Amino acid sequence: MTKRFTFGVQLSVILSFLVCLSANLSRAENWARFRGPGGKGISHQKGLPVRWTKSDYKWTTRLPGKGHGSPCVWGDHIFLTSALEKGQVRVVLDVNPENGRIRWITRFDSQSHPKHNLNSYASCTPASDGERVYAYFSAEKESFVVALNFKGERVWKRSLGPFFNQHGHGSGTSPIVYKNFVILSIQQDGQSFVVGLDSKTGKVKWKNERKNRLTGHATPFILEQQGEQPKLFYTNTGDGICCLNPTTGKIIFRANVFKARAVGSPILAGGFVMATCGGGGRGVILPAIPVSSAGNVTTNNAKWVLTKELPYVCTPIAHKGLIYLWGDNGVARCIETNTGKNVWTKRVGGVYSGSPIWIDGKIYAVTRKGECVVVSAAREGKGEILGRTQLSDSSHSTPAVANGQLLIRGFGNLYCLQAKK
Repeated sequence: MTKRFTFGVQLSVILSFLVCLSANLSRAENWARFRGPGGKGISHQKGLPVRWTKSDYKWTTRLPGKGHGSPCVWGDHIFLTSALEKGQVRVVLDVNPENGRIRWITRFDSQSHPKHNLNSYASCTPASDGERVYAYFSAEKESFVVALNFKGERVWKRSLGPFFNQHGHGSGTSPIVYKNFVILSIQQDGQSFVVGLDSKTGKVKWKNERKNRLTGHATPFILEQQGEQPKLFYTNTGDGICCLNPTTGKIIFRANVFKARAVGSPILAGGFVMATCGGGGRGVILPAIPVSSAGNVTTNNAKWVLTKELPYVCTPIAHKGLIYLWGDNGVARCIETNTGKNVWTKRVGGVYSGSPIWIDGKIYAVTRKGECVVVSAAREGKGEILGRTQLSDSSHSTPAVANGQLLIRGFGNLYCLQAKK
């Protein structure tokens, strides 16, 4: 083998490695579903401020209509949902992260209906697989999922039937993408179900009819472990915390441990799946169910169970042996994953409808009145408040982080902060 040939092989290997590395880094920076990768609400982005002024924004964009869904980011596309004309028009839009300009808006005819004042007609967060963006909208006569390409052109639309909601809370659940499936957990006061749609065509690949007593708003997550079948975890009042196979819809286990409404989404913490249910702004139970469970599960199978000072709407965060509970009433807690024991409690103030996210050892959460509160996530930090910043808008959304940007959605604006190098 000549030196030239050897050098050529080495160069080829190096270039291939760099291409793969670049692709992996690109994927890692996407925030392609509610609460980002795996639904964990975690970003290791450095250089974002804990407090700021109006002049610190890279850009602020006025959004059409109103919606509470969070930003979904893939590459240089920020996807959002919104609603116009009291819900009679639902929209998906694409924002350029470089300058905040809206590239396109795609509209879908729908119907208005009674809803709770804390909800909107566009509360789902879109999801993307890099080829298409998917969004879900609900109405009493018809709920539907749409798929668009990155030019805003409709690929398919799938009706999921009427969405019955006797208390007028509307819907808040979001789609997720797994392999070639778009998965939704429809939790209504009528017939509920979990469904897997073909991501290319929108055809129903599987559908699991479920029991439910109250409308739920939780978004599922998927766990993949080497040598084991994949597991999708979702919650509702009729099933409690439930696990099924995301490729077939077959139930793996069902922990019927909920007696109240499931709003916050389930999370993975260590070897446990956990979630809250509740009402009136307070959670009433948080069980830690082993992910290895099978069949019918009760609280007797839980590692531990908490029943006090729990969030209702806000989804918890799990990171490195600790779980962060951000109460709707402005009380934040840090507990141990293995024991459920309290590490610290901090009253941060405010009332919350969006969920917190973890960024580089700090937790960011936005009040309904639009104040972003940042606290230390460190065990020894005891929830120290690091900063408070008032937006020029109210907010019921969960922030997103991608490509060095912190994105916060208000009722009428999208705010972008660029991380400093």
